[in-house]
Amino acid sequence: MNLRFPLFAKILLWFFLNLLLLGAGFYLFFRVQFHVGLDALLTGPAGERIEALASIIYDEFLAAAESDRNDVLQYFGSSYGMQVMLVRLDGGVIAGQGPALPEEVRARLGSFAPPPRFRGAPDAPPRLEPPPDGPRHSRPKFMVHTSEPAGYWVGLRLPPLDQSRPALHPVLLLYSPTLSGGGLFIDVKPWLLAGFGAVLLSVLFWLPLIRGITRSIKQLTDATGRIAEGHFDVRVDERRRDELGRLGAEINSMAARLDGFVTGQKRFLGDVAHELCSPLARMQMALGILEQNARDASQDYTKDVREEVQEMSSLVNELLSFSKASLHNKAIQLLRVPLGELARRVAAREGGGEKVRVEIPDDLFALAEPDLLARALANLVRNALRYAGDAGPILIAAAAVEEEVAVSVSDSGPGVPEDALQKIFDPFYRLEASRSRETGGVGLGLAIVKTCVEACQGAVTATNRQPSGLQVTLRLKA
Repeated sequence: MNLRFPLFAKILLWFFLNLLLLGAGFYLFFRVQFHVGLDALLTGPAGERIEALASIIYDEFLAAAESDRNDVLQYFGSSYGMQVMLVRLDGGVIAGQGPALPEEVRARLGSFAPPPRFRGAPDAPPRLEPPPDGPRHSRPKFMVHTSEPAGYWVGLRLPPLDQSRPALHPVLLLYSPTLSGGGLFIDVKPWLLAGFGAVLLSVLFWLPLIRGITRSIKQLTDATGRIAEGHFDVRVDERRRDELGRLGAEINSMAARLDGFVTGQKRFLGDVAHELCSPLARMQMALGILEQNARDASQDYTKDVREEVQEMSSLVNELLSFSKASLHNKAIQLLRVPLGELARRVAAREGGGEKVRVEIPDDLFALAEPDLLARALANLVRNALRYAGDAGPILIAAAAVEEEVAVSVSDSGPGVPEDALQKIFDPFYRLEASRSRETGGVGLGLAIVKTCVEACQGAVTATNRQPSGLQVTLRLKA
């Protein structure tokens, strides 16, 4: 299955990939130049949350009985999905349970500066002192990522438990297997909101430009498709002051020139056919006189000449019909045509008899030019009789399809090769290489059908039937 990826989505995706690449490059440059690590995450709101939690934990820890202190740390750890421990600077565990301290954590414990000040009288229990006025988060903290065990460690130095031994102050260790730490280390909501806001702002900022480009490209694509189908009257907006505007102007110019070329060609073809009518008529008159005065031995020759002149006359008439239908389609006025009555009249005129059946309700109408629609149906019936008249009945049917009426002419003949279904409506196209009388006309019958239907603002298609046969469908306005 060949999936299409819209240009609108491609541009937006490329833009966001560019932003992502720039962000990654800036992050690497910033980290190399300023040696920024995980500790930078503790300088913002995460540091405030950790210090506030440390104050609560430390106060609860000191207020609890010695036998209940592990439960206090376990309670706070389970609330955030992490493990909480109280350790010394040398890595010894004072309270709490957790994995063995990795070497990276022990190294950071040993790098702490002198202990912070603590408040209270010499015999009062130690408490964390609020940071002084000035820079926030002045208490020493660190954040480390380890692989054994895999997770993230945050350490925050506390006042000493024993004021008589200030050098043996504890460190509160928080271990989480994820970077979020239950929302304590990193709160994803602001990041998600910021990311969503950036995406929304970028989309709103780029939307007018992208929509303008894609709308112009779609208009150009539709116009070139219409030109490829032979509708040279199509025009596109060329007011853009960029390459797309210039392309639109060139497409309009190309369509106008093609319209002039094709119209001139058809007019020339019609003029030639019209001029040939007079000499052909004189030739037929002369042949009639010659047949009356010719000897019996010459009758066969004059008969052959008459057949050739008759063939030339039929060809000229076909050319005249094709050129008239092509040149006058812009001034055609569409009328309300009773399809059943018109189809039965065409079938009787073409002499189909029992070979042609008409199954169209009398109350079904379509907008068309009666003479052109009759000519199109007559050519289809004549074509079906010629190629499939002996294979079974030829059916003319019609039905309303939404806001259109589909008129079909079906036969049970050999059908048409699939690769030729779109070519049979081209002028002078024939399935057989030879253009003899025995194999049909000159390849203008279906071309005239297409021209007449398009002049009625309709469309014509051909499909093969199963197991055999050809069906040509005319779609007209209801």
